[in-house]
Amino acid sequence: MTDLLKGMIEAALCAAETILDIYETDFDVEIKGDASPVTQADKAAEAVILKHLAQIAPDVPVVAEEAAAEGNIPDVDGDFFLVDPLDGTKEFIKKNGEFTVNIALVRNNVPAVGVIYTPAKGWLYAGDVDAGCWQGDVADPRVSHEIANWRAIAVRKHVDGGVDVVGSRSHHTPEAEDYLKAFTVGDHKSIGSSLKFCLLAAGEADIYPRFGRTMEWDTAAGDAILSAAGGTVETTDGKRLQYGKVVQDDAPFANPFFIAKAQLG
Repeated sequence: MTDLLKGMIEAALCAAETILDIYETDFDVEIKGDASPVTQADKAAEAVILKHLAQIAPDVPVVAEEAAAEGNIPDVDGDFFLVDPLDGTKEFIKKNGEFTVNIALVRNNVPAVGVIYTPAKGWLYAGDVDAGCWQGDVADPRVSHEIANWRAIAVRKHVDGGVDVVGSRSHHTPEAEDYLKAFTVGDHKSIGSSLKFCLLAAGEADIYPRFGRTMEWDTAAGDAILSAAGGTVETTDGKRLQYGKVVQDDAPFANPFFIAKAQLG
C-alpha cells in the first residue's frame, strides 16, 4: 500500500470521528441551493479531510463538494482529488447507517486511487488501479484506526444466468428499469450512497445502472475502487466515464448517466 493511499485512509477515518460525534446528536439540517440537504457533519468532515490532504499532497488541488457548492473550485489541469465528505446525507439524516466518506485521486481524467469508509458500519474499502483493491473493518475510529480483516477483493466474473443488480436506496428511475429489460435479473439489492460500487467490487453484485443525477465527487472513489477490483464504469454509449468535466449548460463536474459493472463477458 502506498503512502498516499495510507494517508487517504487516515483522512477518511479522522473525518469519520467527527461525523460519528455529530451523528449521535440531534443535528440540524439545511437545504442547499440545489435543494439537497446538508448538515454540520458534511462541513466539519470536509474541513478535516482538506487539512489531511494538504499535508500528504500539498501541490494537488482538491475539488470538495461543500467548497464547490460555495463556488470554491480550483483549476484541475493535472492530478486532483475529489472529496465527498458525507455521501448519502439523506441516509445520514434517516440514521440508517448507509452513508460514506469518499476520497479519490483522479489521474489522466479517471479515478486512480479511492477510499470509501462507512462510519456507522465500520466498512473500509480502498483501491489503487496499479496495485489492487482491499476491504477491511474499523469498528469505531474514535477508539482505534487499526484495520481488521484486511483482505484483497475482486469483482466476480459473470458467465451465464441472471445478473444481480444493485441500485439506490433513495433514487429509482424508469430509465434504469428499461435498461435492465435486456437482462435476466436475479437479486435486486438496494443500498445507499457509494456502497453500490463497493458491492460490485467485492463480488456481491454484477451491475449498477445509474440513470439519475450524480456529481463526480459522488462517484470518483467508488469508480477507483471498482476499477481496481476489475470492474468498469462507462457512459450509456459505452465510453469510459471521464472526470474533470466542464459541460456547457450544466454544473461543473456533473456526470452523465452511467453503467457500473463487474465482468459481464
